[in-house]
Amino acid sequence: MMKLKSILASKTLFNNRTILRIVIWILVLCVGIILQKREGEARLYIDITSPSMRKISIAIPDFKYMGKKNEHPDLRSKLPGIISNDFDLSGYFQPLDKDSFIEGPQSGIAGDTIHFKDWSVIGATLLLKGGYACIGEQLKVEIRLFDVFSGRQLYGKRVLGLIEQSRYLMHRLGNDIMLTLTGHSGPFLTKLAFVGTSSGHKEIYISDYDGHNVEQITQHKTITISPRLSPLGDKMIYTSFRNSRTMLFMRDMIKKSVTKISDRKGLNIAAAWKPNGREIALTLTVSGNPDIYLIDLTGKILKRLTKNWGIDVSPAFSPDGNKMAFVSNRSGSPQVYVLDLITNRVERLTFEGNYNTSPAWSKLDRIAFAGSADGHFDIYTISPDGEGLYRVTHNQGNNEDPCWSPDGRYIAFSSKRTGSHHHIFIANANGQNQRQITFFKGDQLSPSWVQPF
Repeated sequence: MMKLKSILASKTLFNNRTILRIVIWILVLCVGIILQKREGEARLYIDITSPSMRKISIAIPDFKYMGKKNEHPDLRSKLPGIISNDFDLSGYFQPLDKDSFIEGPQSGIAGDTIHFKDWSVIGATLLLKGGYACIGEQLKVEIRLFDVFSGRQLYGKRVLGLIEQSRYLMHRLGNDIMLTLTGHSGPFLTKLAFVGTSSGHKEIYISDYDGHNVEQITQHKTITISPRLSPLGDKMIYTSFRNSRTMLFMRDMIKKSVTKISDRKGLNIAAAWKPNGREIALTLTVSGNPDIYLIDLTGKILKRLTKNWGIDVSPAFSPDGNKMAFVSNRSGSPQVYVLDLITNRVERLTFEGNYNTSPAWSKLDRIAFAGSADGHFDIYTISPDGEGLYRVTHNQGNNEDPCWSPDGRYIAFSSKRTGSHHHIFIANANGQNQRQITFFKGDQLSPSWVQPF
């Protein structure tokens, strides 16, 4: 607004076109888009933290082929489809239906070849134009993002990679655009690990954040549960049943080697990484009672963290590693508690509902958990001090196993809302934009979300 005032003060005469531009910018500001100066360049920012923020309409037409031969024509729609799905899943953008487009993709991607009125009349605020060319096995992609109202180019980039890496290239570009527009990178290059039953056994799988590029990680042909990727994503711990016993394993995601970490008599379950990536908390019964212990990566016990007659499970650490949420039935029913690892003080966190479990602590200092109050589970979030209880899911089957995206802005969870099987869903932290991302047979459970390794 200060910028507008300075413009008004320096001009004594305005033509209709100038006045119209000012009015348009005021309207744009009202829906949460802020024009700022940074590094001497005008950039468009979307305040994704604003309570009044609304989805921004964006048009993403098919990409134009810019090579000599019309190779891989399927990429015309595949490439923009990937980035359109990214923006849709982000919850901050509303990709427009292609059927509403007036201007075709062959008009070019440079600003002086685009008829912006054709995009403004269909309600587009942003326009993403792209072109590609195939050179052998190589793929060259160029994209440009425009503000439809002003015709200003907000972002432009060329990338080169293998054709088989087209999804990665588009996710990478999507992240860059998110960073340019919001100041925060998107989750489009992150990974999800989860339990799947499509093989007939509970095994561990890993996929892109959007459910694509699924890979089966374990082949134990038994019950394998609770995958937890390390903070750097280079290691994964999980529990597997062998000879009627639970054992904790660690997989090196780069070397693809597996090491047995803990096979103590009794339970070796519900493990979680400390943020330093060098220590692991898990439930053991070495004292006869299920309590939470801290071990190193060789399995050596470093410290007993809980000591109570009840069952203590499901540890989850605060971002600084100084506190730990966990589940205990010490009050009579499973509830979430918080242990201060410096003072050893334990406080009960949840009081609503008769069964609260599976805590997950976000980078933005919110704790998600699954709670049952009326016969089925839903996802909730709460502040570590017990304030601000928020219900994320509402009466859509059982919703369990929450985990946070690395940036703390999204939640993944398993849900049975679509039928007889659990599938993985993701949503914004406020519960909006809930989307199913796994669709293959069997159950998909217990997601763990990290940056790529």
